[in-house]
Amino acid sequence: MKSKSFITKMLVPVAAWLVIWQLVAMAVHNHVLLAGPIDTLNALVRLSKEQEFWSSVAGTTLNILLGFLIGTVLGCGLAMLGYFKEIVGDFLKPLVLAMKSVPVASFVILLLIWFGNRNIAVVICALVVFPVLYLNTYEGLCGTDVKMLEMAQIYRIPAFSKIRYIFLPQLHPFLRGALKLAIGMAFKSGIAAEVIGQPLHTIGNGLYQAKIFLETGELFAWTIVVVIISFICEKILMAAVDCIRR
Repeated sequence: MKSKSFITKMLVPVAAWLVIWQLVAMAVHNHVLLAGPIDTLNALVRLSKEQEFWSSVAGTTLNILLGFLIGTVLGCGLAMLGYFKEIVGDFLKPLVLAMKSVPVASFVILLLIWFGNRNIAVVICALVVFPVLYLNTYEGLCGTDVKMLEMAQIYRIPAFSKIRYIFLPQLHPFLRGALKLAIGMAFKSGIAAEVIGQPLHTIGNGLYQAKIFLETGELFAWTIVVVIISFICEKILMAAVDCIRR
């Protein structure tokens, strides 16, 4: 039943969209304007034979995941601090709202002026992920059942047990949704930062090179690689979050 459901919900729609993509590409009949899935697959195979392709994929993925980790730790940690210390929460509120609203391009340009393009994806991902995790964690903590906390205080339940049995179940849906959103935003913002900053041996640089040489097939190939990596990371992350809850 599960395999049947997977085929119906995933494989059939994907195959349908591939067919539509190929038909549109054939109708356009211009590889520069729109490369079809076959051209994209050929470009992906060609790229995969180059050592620089794999180093770019590995380098970008590690930088984005590092930025994601930093943003997650800071977001969750400062949200907890802001929840337990109201003055800290009031102090951080304007900063979080500003980080949530400022365009990624503005951060990228400022970082290029201040520090150059080195590790730009790490910093940008951390800046993008931080407000998402902060706001969701803070909201989850604020929704914790007050009566449960009072009971824990009356019976002098240890801090670890309070976290395990009161706070974590309350935070789980908030964190799950936030992490699922944040990992996708991390890849989007990280790749965008690389395209603007142009650090060598990165996916962003590969996308830019494909644009310069009008290699639309390679452009789609790089994009598909990003989608696949993001999808895999998201599934691993969701499995880890669900495992912690148990």
